Amino acid sequence: MIRRSILIISFAFAALCMPGLCLAQAANPQAAAPAPATPTVFAPVKVAWLNLEQAIFSCDEGKREFSVVQQFVEKKNAELEALRKESETLKNQLNVQGSKLTDEARADLEEQIEAKDTMLQRFQQDTQKEIDGRRVRATNMVGRKMLPVIEKISKEKGLHAVVYINPSRDAWVDPSLIITEEVVKAFNQAYPITASKPAATAAPAKKP
Repeated sequence: MIRRSILIISFAFAALCMPGLCLAQAANPQAAAPAPATPTVFAPVKVAWLNLEQAIFSCDEGKREFSVVQQFVEKKNAELEALRKESETLKNQLNVQGSKLTDEARADLEEQIEAKDTMLQRFQQDTQKEIDGRRVRATNMVGRKMLPVIEKISKEKGLHAVVYINPSRDAWVDPSLIITEEVVKAFNQAYPITASKPAATAAPAKKP
């Protein structure tokens, strides 16, 4: 848009000056022709690509955060399996003893099965929602801390932009233009994961 505006203004200016140029040429036919305009040269734009998801999951802090999420998932899977077994036990009891039960006992068992299945369904929905929330929070937390690292590397390399890799958009990217590993290495240096030290054991009191 900027170049187009310049061209239009230059063209209008030339049109206004054209009569004067004609008179000057008529008065002095040997006048030198105007020098051609120098074309504008734009500096090349330096762009790099980053696989943000890979960087978040593979950095040390990302591994730690998602390890905690995975432990939560495994715990909830165990609870879910326990609820399923309880539901299956009630259903097997109804299949085996159903014909021997009184109408009241059978109705009570059927209500227990229905309540257990409802509990199981709600547990699955609530747990999945909580797992998704934990994953999003972990991703956002690590991603926010990674932005200054990306900016620092970009300035050091003289980059004008960093583009997130998108498989649905990018057919191919030169591996030399991908800075994912550099970002992960710099992030680990900026935010090192230190092993927690065991609590110091109190020295036994000396006997008098």
